[in-house]
Parts: sequence; C-alpha cells; structure tokens
Amino acid sequence: MSATLLDASDGILTIEIKGKISPATLASVQGQILETLQAWGGGAMLLLCDEFEGWANGDWSDTSFQMQADNLLRKMAIIGELQWKDMAMAFTGQGYRPFPIAFFESGLTESAKAWLSAE
Repeated sequence: MSATLLDASDGILTIEIKGKISPATLASVQGQILETLQAWGGGAMLLLCDEFEGWANGDWSDTSFQMQADNLLRKMAIIGELQWKDMAMAFTGQGYRPFPIAFFESGLTESAKAWLSAE
C-alpha cells in the first residue's frame, strides 16, 4: 500500500494510491499536499487509483486535512476501476465538499486532466 505525490505542476497535484490504503498511509502524503496547496494559494488534485485495492481497517475519523485543505481545493478527479466509483465518491465526500469531484475510469487520465484544467 502506498500514497505518493508524483507531480505538482500547472496547478494540479498528482497523487498515486496503490494497494489497500490505511489512515496512516494517507496521512503521510496529506502533509505534502497541504504544503503545496498553501504555497500555490490553491489548486486541483488528481488521484491515480488504478491499482487501488480498498480501505484498510483503522480510525478514519480524522477530518483535519479536509478542514485545512477544502478552501484551497478547486476540483478533484479520481481515476480508477469502475467497481470503486460509488465508494470513492462517498469516501471523498462528493456533494458535501465545496468543490466538484469527478470519477474517471482507468485509462482516461487525459480526460481527467482536461476537466481539472477547465474553468
């Protein structure tokens, strides 16, 4: 399992999530994400979840990242296998957060980047 900040350019942070993610693994990359968003004054996030296997057991109640980052995020795109769409949208709080979140099937990275770049 891993969560890695792959790229931060053109106002888009690209994060790759592999395997079964745990709260600690996710928290390990959230600091980098927040630091970059603060330096930029905001941006978008692209989550590459092509090799995602689900959520590990643990305490998922910490929402401190959301509280700090939500006012800095303008859009979030998730790329993954269609079987994870509903759970990923629920997990990321689509519809409850102040920015749009969209899911794209694996292989549609360019479409996701275009959506993130559009005003």
